[in-house]
Amino acid sequence: MTDSRPPIPPFTAETAAQKVRLAEDGWNSKDPAKVALAYTPDSRWRNRSEFLQGREAIVQFLQRKWARELDYRLIKELWAFTDNRIAVRFAYEWHDDAGHWFRSYGNENWAFDDNGLMRLRIASINDLPISESQRLYHWPAGRRPEGHQGLSELDL
Repeated sequence: MTDSRPPIPPFTAETAAQKVRLAEDGWNSKDPAKVALAYTPDSRWRNRSEFLQGREAIVQFLQRKWARELDYRLIKELWAFTDNRIAVRFAYEWHDDAGHWFRSYGNENWAFDDNGLMRLRIASINDLPISESQRLYHWPAGRRPEGHQGLSELDL
């Protein structure tokens, strides 16, 4: 049986935006095994300067990430799309175990297989130290609530 992760290519503006929100929701769950299922078994990643391949490597990476990036909250926004590719921009807030807050900004380029699984993810990310009073993401852990401002509305 083939894994499928709708919406599937070719993308429209509507289905690309749905795909981005589903990815955001998955990452905000902070469940590495669940998140990894959105990727092909042999998916390739570049995340900052780290290169990964395969779901197990993705799970291990996300476990390390969310053990270090505490109180993680993410917003993704569709930037561009074509048949089987999507480009997004994102920003997430988190703090380290010493209580120092950061807002991490980045861009991702995604390529999907015919079943809607991501086969390639290229991410470029920069971290900006912020004070706790500069935080903009205050929802409870998990999915960003409907009606919460996105990146454009927050001028990010």
